[in-house]
Amino acid sequence: MQPEFAPADIAAAPDTGRGRMPQPADADTARTRTAQLAAGTAPLLGPPQVAATADAIEACQQPDGLILWFDGGHADPWNHVEGAMALASAGRRDTAERAYKWLQANQHPAGSWHNYYTAHGVEDPKVDTNCCAYIAVGVWHHWLVTGDRGFAASMWPTVRRALDFVVGLRTASGHIPWAVHADGTPWPYALLTGSSSIVHSLRCGLALAELMGVSRPAWARVLARTELQIRHRPDGFEPKDRWAMDWYYPVLCGALDGAQARSHLAAGAPKFLLGDYGVRCVADQSWVTGAETCECALAYLRTGDVATARRLVEAASAMRNADGTYYTGWVVPQRRTFPDAERSSYTAAAVLLATDAIDHRTTAATALIASPQR
Repeated sequence: MQPEFAPADIAAAPDTGRGRMPQPADADTARTRTAQLAAGTAPLLGPPQVAATADAIEACQQPDGLILWFDGGHADPWNHVEGAMALASAGRRDTAERAYKWLQANQHPAGSWHNYYTAHGVEDPKVDTNCCAYIAVGVWHHWLVTGDRGFAASMWPTVRRALDFVVGLRTASGHIPWAVHADGTPWPYALLTGSSSIVHSLRCGLALAELMGVSRPAWARVLARTELQIRHRPDGFEPKDRWAMDWYYPVLCGALDGAQARSHLAAGAPKFLLGDYGVRCVADQSWVTGAETCECALAYLRTGDVATARRLVEAASAMRNADGTYYTGWVVPQRRTFPDAERSSYTAAAVLLATDAIDHRTTAATALIASPQR
């Protein structure tokens, strides 16, 4: 999940991308539809391309396992986990597990991690709740890739503390605040995108709990309450409807499904899909980002619309460089990179995970587009 920032000097996007609304497919499940199409189409990335992009992510990994956004930049726990998942999907098990060991070593006793880290330590001490919860998705994904129950068991205490911390922050209304100040004071509101991500994290956490032979009923209650809030009371979250993530994340996490999910994506498509360039980060800006384009592709995959998902990932592939790196985003139609020439590990990771979901390279191909099978 990308942070919410955008270039201040981009003019409103042209209308050339509007009106090209995808027609959702009528597949019953993401698993069935993606498996069918993967069998009859060329892979989006071949093995040499996957390896090159995994190399690019590893180049951002520090000796202690931390995966920076780019060399000399910072890292956050959510994108760090995404990088670990992408490495596992590319067969880089050792470096993926080194990333998880970093999370174990740097978890606060309460179960949290700070917002931003550099190679030298904490950069921003604030705590983002959905970033803390996301380790459950990563560990569940790693279990699906490797089948290593021992590794899952070694990570279980870390996952348990993280989700207990997040669930313990719920307010009287049932919402989970999006962040906690360094002094421990929760922020006064919840975010739709972050809460949607927490929904998927809780599902994966409950699947891991079952794998470990334990019960976490408090997690299940918070999961059910948060799903209902997303589905029926989206106005209870801080308004962020200019941002593409607030559009597709309720579908990506599965809180909206079936006909409701397809209708929701169709309603937002004219606002956020910018022709063949991909997904606008912000509705009134012509800045397209590779990571959000791939995340949105996963949301379409979850509804069974493989054609639109594939088209979006192909749009993101235009940001690929010869060395396997990916630009973070660009302004269209000029295709001027923004941030200037930035090549981010989390964009590369999003591409690897989205292409795995379509190409079915691994046994975790559907980890982000279907609820865990417990």
